[in-house]
Amino acid sequence: MKLTVVSAGLSTPSSTRLLADRLTAAARDELTARGRTPSTDVVELRELAGDIAHHLVTGFPPPRLSAAIDAVTAADGLIVVTPVFAASYSGLFKSFFDVIDPDALTGKPVLTAATGGTARHSLVLEHAVRPLFAYLRAVVVPTAVFAASEDWGSGGDEYTDGLPGRVRRAGAELAALMAARPVGEEPEDDVTVLERQLADLRFD
Repeated sequence: MKLTVVSAGLSTPSSTRLLADRLTAAARDELTARGRTPSTDVVELRELAGDIAHHLVTGFPPPRLSAAIDAVTAADGLIVVTPVFAASYSGLFKSFFDVIDPDALTGKPVLTAATGGTARHSLVLEHAVRPLFAYLRAVVVPTAVFAASEDWGSGGDEYTDGLPGRVRRAGAELAALMAARPVGEEPEDDVTVLERQLADLRFD
């Protein structure tokens, strides 16, 4: 079982990569508890910025970018984390998914997450990131995780989960979706699902 993590952080170290690592640990722990042992690939987009630009201009991915695309498209589940820039995902994050075949993520479980300086940016996950992966026909887990500066080290309060609780819940949701798919099985497309549902109908 393959888990691929895409981090669009620009600095070293970055809060984006830190959040990605925490989500990865949560998903791996849950998968292990379910009797699955995932291999993990981490794609650092910061290292691929030049290659992505080259591919956008020429239409041909350099070897490192090609390997990163293969890691994403061959994964049984994805964790994607972007910093917030100008109230949306980063341009680097969007450019990477622009060079992936639009059908390659169909039916693939995806956990979305983002980092920003203030919680006022948290809705970026719902108005920008989730629609992007819905357009790509991925299966986005219900819990999206946003980490503002004040969330690090926060345990939450009686009304809201702190960051650790949200990370655990999102990781568990991704693991459940991944574990429900037989390893290596190609997801059914929308037409196949519809045909099967129609065939199951009884009109007598």
